[in-house]
Amino acid sequence: MPRPAFIALDGLDGTGKSTQHRLLVDWLTSQKIPVTGCVDPGGTAVGQQLRQILLFGREHQIATATEAFLFMASRAQLVAEVIRPALERGEVVVSDRFLLANVVYQGHAGGMDPNDLWTVGRVATGGLEPDLTLVFDAPLDVALARRDRTPDRMEERDLDFQKAVKRGFLFEAGRRPGPLRIVEAGEEVETVHRTVRREVGRLLAEFGWAVATEG
Repeated sequence: MPRPAFIALDGLDGTGKSTQHRLLVDWLTSQKIPVTGCVDPGGTAVGQQLRQILLFGREHQIATATEAFLFMASRAQLVAEVIRPALERGEVVVSDRFLLANVVYQGHAGGMDPNDLWTVGRVATGGLEPDLTLVFDAPLDVALARRDRTPDRMEERDLDFQKAVKRGFLFEAGRRPGPLRIVEAGEEVETVHRTVRREVGRLLAEFGWAVATEG
């Protein structure tokens, strides 16, 4: 019996993370693997309200600590309402962002202690962590150029903040090379998707799933 698996995709906005999330869920579905896709923050009724405040609530002056805890609250609800039930059903869960984003955005870039955020984050999720997190990395100019929509509160912050985010993701991936894998995301979408299939396929094979990574 295959084991359930929890996979997260993360990285600086503009690295193609959300596109690859959609493609990965579609690919797993085509492989006849039961999969639940979700987005963090969001994914539940409570989470959607918090997402609106966090990303688009420009009428609010949100302190960094408040921001961090609102993300944690959305994630706690997502784990309770969506992720754990799917894992208990034996499915593969693919999340567009998870705790690593808090550690990087409010920690490395926002000035909070990343280790404290890891600790608090584990409390919020009941200790649940992804089996694999793919960290999408692209040259900063490429990532910025790909942002072809009205920026949210995170995306509109200055260049120094964006650089700190990029450094933070690379730092965390460097110190946790087992569960965190860097994906070079500056290539064409299909090239990146092949890398994603290879990394995910390797994990799922270890967990007893039959996957054709070249399919």
